[in-house]
Amino acid sequence: MKIFGLVGWSGSGKTTLMVKLLPELVARGVRVSTMKHAHHAFDVDKPGKDSFEHRAAGASEVLVTSANRWALMHENRGTPEPTIEELIQHMSPVDLLIIEGFKDHAHDKMEIYRVATGKSLIQPNDPLIRAVASDGPVAAATVPVLDLNDISALADYILDFTGLSKAA
Repeated sequence: MKIFGLVGWSGSGKTTLMVKLLPELVARGVRVSTMKHAHHAFDVDKPGKDSFEHRAAGASEVLVTSANRWALMHENRGTPEPTIEELIQHMSPVDLLIIEGFKDHAHDKMEIYRVATGKSLIQPNDPLIRAVASDGPVAAATVPVLDLNDISALADYILDFTGLSKAA
């Protein structure tokens, strides 16, 4: 399974790009899964749901299943956040795993950068950022800068970089 990341400051458009990239990659025959790093207080469950009540009552894990999907919720309960490597062990093998966030993890990444935010570029300080996808020129970049709105070219870059263009 190949791993590639999308990183950038909050509000840069990582999720927006992910939602555009996924159908492009799937249409090319790539089996793809995603992993997203969320804010500390996120929850996929809601008070009043049986699964929420199970967790609130002390269950370490709750698996919810139906004919359409299943989801495993694991409570860290004071233990350290799992590493990407530990989390990947819970995922089924696919051609490509795209990781959103996890800026500090050691994997190949593309930085999503919007000029109007005025934020600093992450790339010069991270040698694993292999390209920048931007909505304008980025003079400080020392890697290829790609058009954030050219989804086909971004997919080409990711597939070429990971070696999946030959397989897809």
